[in-house]
Amino acid sequence: MSAQVGQVRTRRVFHIPGYDPIHPRRYRELYRTEGAAQAKISGYEIGIKAESSDASFRWAVGARIDGQPVISRVDVLVWSDIVRDSMAQSIPATYWQLVQTAWIYISTGTLRRLMWMRKGPVIAALYPVVMLLSQLALAVGVGSWLGGLMDDLGQGGLAWIGLREGAVYAGLMWVFWALGWAVMIGVVVAILRWFKARDNRLFAYYLMHDYAYSAQLRGETPPALAARMKEFEALIAAALAEDVDEVLVVGHSSGAHLAVSILAELLRSGRVPEGGPALAFLSLGQVVPMVSFLPRARALRRDLAVLSASENLTWVDVSAPGDGCCFALCDPVAVSGVAPENKRWPLVISAAFTQTLSPARWKALRWRFFRLHFQYLCAFDRPKDYDYFQITAGPLTLGARYAGRKPSASRIHIPVSKYTSQVP
Repeated sequence: MSAQVGQVRTRRVFHIPGYDPIHPRRYRELYRTEGAAQAKISGYEIGIKAESSDASFRWAVGARIDGQPVISRVDVLVWSDIVRDSMAQSIPATYWQLVQTAWIYISTGTLRRLMWMRKGPVIAALYPVVMLLSQLALAVGVGSWLGGLMDDLGQGGLAWIGLREGAVYAGLMWVFWALGWAVMIGVVVAILRWFKARDNRLFAYYLMHDYAYSAQLRGETPPALAARMKEFEALIAAALAEDVDEVLVVGHSSGAHLAVSILAELLRSGRVPEGGPALAFLSLGQVVPMVSFLPRARALRRDLAVLSASENLTWVDVSAPGDGCCFALCDPVAVSGVAPENKRWPLVISAAFTQTLSPARWKALRWRFFRLHFQYLCAFDRPKDYDYFQITAGPLTLGARYAGRKPSASRIHIPVSKYTSQVP
């Protein structure tokens, strides 16, 4: 480890993605292209090299920033297979998820309290509900019209040939009625399948599965994910025993609350060694309240409280009001109602997209909501003190980089959650 406190020559980075079914290769390619762009803008050197690992998706980063060489190893902790399995739902099953998830958030009062903070993520949560119901309404409307047209054609055709009554007429009308229903059902199915096939642009099914996955156990961690988190925990614990200067855990989107629980368990179990590497946690675009506000999220609320009071790590939370898919500048510990008296973390700061992106760049990205949600992992053409690549590949620890930094004045740090109980 570096003799000088806060200086880094070697680093381990563990990136925990959000609910993302895409192969983690996308994160390596994003790091490569956006890192090169940021290096060109900011005047430093950075490059990556693919590495192999059985337990994660890994690459090495070599950088020279402020004249100091740094070697970092980045591991993406993979749970995209779990996400894909959870998304393997039929169209009817997805609509049933919609009903169940909406009932959970509305009946528990969670949706109403989430709306007290930021409207953006609530609108994002309501988007798949509105979009899926609109698709269903359109499909049923078109199907009913065509089915009714079939019935009308049958009546008109029989009248044209002079058949208006009798057993033959009744039998044929039944046939046309059945054909009308068959046409209606076929059209409804075809239209719904057409929409689902284009969900890579509409994101309605994707977001519905995302919210349903988080809410299915009313805040408890699904067993398959809990088992995977134990594997992540072991990888990070092993890195803390290595001769490196910093172990940095990055949690993006819903990956932030996974990181909270993993790090809290490491602290509780005494696997953060004294005199070991500096331990840091960077949460980006977090959506913690979507889970921590649910009634059975007792373990997560306990973990938030544990992490917030720890003297053995640095926790910086970065978000931006321009990101409508996160709870921007909402202190996840405070709003969850579990802030202890000795609370130290997180330091809540803004990536300030309207200031750190040029007017032209902001104009191009402003309405691309899902792309903006990934901006924290990308280059800024007018960077301030947030630079993802300097944090993950630069010569300073996260703690040293933000030492003395004041939290955002516009952060929300009052208790909002109805449920504040914790696991004993």
